[in-house]
Amino acid sequence: MAEHGSAAAALAALPEVARAAGASEYEPCPEGVARAEMRAAAQAGARLVCFSEAAYPETLAEIEDAPPLFWALGKISLLQRPMVALVGARNASSLGTRMAAALAKGLGEAGYVVVSGLARGIDAAAHDAAMGSGTVAVQAGGVDVIYPPQNTALAGRIGRDGLRLSEQPMGLTPQARHFPARNRIISGLAKAVVVVEAAARSGSLITARTALDQGREVLAVPGHPFDGRASGCNMLIRDGARLVRGADDVLEVLGEAREPVQRDLPLAAEPAPNPALPAPPRPQRDAHALHRQILDRLGPSPVAEDQLLRDLAAPSADISPVLLDLELTGRIERQPGGLLARVG
Repeated sequence: MAEHGSAAAALAALPEVARAAGASEYEPCPEGVARAEMRAAAQAGARLVCFSEAAYPETLAEIEDAPPLFWALGKISLLQRPMVALVGARNASSLGTRMAAALAKGLGEAGYVVVSGLARGIDAAAHDAAMGSGTVAVQAGGVDVIYPPQNTALAGRIGRDGLRLSEQPMGLTPQARHFPARNRIISGLAKAVVVVEAAARSGSLITARTALDQGREVLAVPGHPFDGRASGCNMLIRDGARLVRGADDVLEVLGEAREPVQRDLPLAAEPAPNPALPAPPRPQRDAHALHRQILDRLGPSPVAEDQLLRDLAAPSADISPVLLDLELTGRIERQPGGLLARVG
């Protein structure tokens, strides 16, 4: 719309844009389908929020792939308040759900809206504890389709006292591919993402990586090394995420600590670096910068990986983990012959 001047002109230009990208039989959504979706939304009590509206949250508008519109059901005013995302395991431990509830309550008391994904476990505990202070549930399917069904009662309460939103069409049942796209909205709405429990390969870590790409703060609650549900959080902390013991740790990172956070031990002076020891883990901000540099150099046309390394003038040991992150989150794809291409 910004390029072509109006919605009508943009729709008229879309087929040619699609042809240039290799889709020869693309057609915009028929008007009848759009009107049917609008009628379904009216029946459900959902409102359409468009990118250009004042109701569209500023933090979400900042991200590179912000949804041009989404359906919202509940208290739209929550979108104008600062948010913190709480995410974690579906098969959460009792300690994990208690921690999520305590964080949600503390952040709510400090004026933050808690955003999460309406999943079982950590998400559900966070939404429930933040109901009185404000919570937003970002859904992977249509805003009128409750998934998982076990959270139907919770979703109903959020629709009345909080806010549910989704970029997907009304009536769409979520598939696996919809959840990573949903996660970028969770982190995009928030000033910080707190991972409470997460396995080494989990959707919560995808949210954390997306948050880094978006320049958000990433924090994690530590867990026992023998507990698989904590392995992802412990990895994040190892790689530079701030360790979280309570809401005050999150507020301190956001620059809004309610009172000085008590430390268990006095801070020792930092020792001089020892060249015989291995280098410390790469800070998160460096990883974020590499994400952006790689994505800026890739497009739909494949580029050889060795050429990318030369362009970045960085060692393969630094680039390979970032490429893996981008591949796992669906931002890039590998093609035969050692070629890389950006997705979307």
